[in-house]
Amino acid sequence: MSTCDSPGGLRGAWRHLVEDLDIVLAKDPAAGSRLEVLLYPHIHALWTYRVANWFYRRNRRFMARALSMFGRWVSGIEIHPGATIGRRFFIDHGSAVVIGETVRIGDDVMLYHQVTLGSVGWWRDLAGDLSERRHPELEDGVIVGTNASILGAVTIGARSLVGAHTVVMESVPPDSRVSARSMPVLITSTSPDADADAEVEQPAPTAAKNLDTTTIRGTTNR
Repeated sequence: MSTCDSPGGLRGAWRHLVEDLDIVLAKDPAAGSRLEVLLYPHIHALWTYRVANWFYRRNRRFMARALSMFGRWVSGIEIHPGATIGRRFFIDHGSAVVIGETVRIGDDVMLYHQVTLGSVGWWRDLAGDLSERRHPELEDGVIVGTNASILGAVTIGARSLVGAHTVVMESVPPDSRVSARSMPVLITSTSPDADADAEVEQPAPTAAKNLDTTTIRGTTNR
């Protein structure tokens, strides 16, 4: 995972800003120009998060949280200033996305709207070591569909796809496809070296067994 806090001064910062705009143009057919992308809620939330994260890592928590609240107000996207987010991150549409404090997001990750990257519950968090990770890690190239929830200190392996409305509370290996269209949750490898028809059935987490939801494989349609 790379970060955007690398040296390079104003020139490096400018390259990161242009990269943020260009990844939207590359992934959203509805985007027509960098100028138009400047109006995307994702950009407002991401750039506000970057500044808030700078304050957070310097233990200026009040300013960090104030900026986080401002970012939520203008974009509808809640990113905790303590989260770690890599390069070329994109939240399509954006509304109601929640990203927790100890979330780690790799490079080239894409989320759709209403995604939650959260903890399993405050009662478990307070009972454990608060210095440990309580939220998910999304490795490079992960895509998460609309209204999916990934909860707890789990890891979603690189290049995996998490389908819409899926609840994930267990780690997923790289190159997997996670769907909750039926219970238990199905994890299907997307590796080019794997048998296209091979599926590994894993038991659904207890908290997800009683869900009455239908989930489409992969990501949502635009």
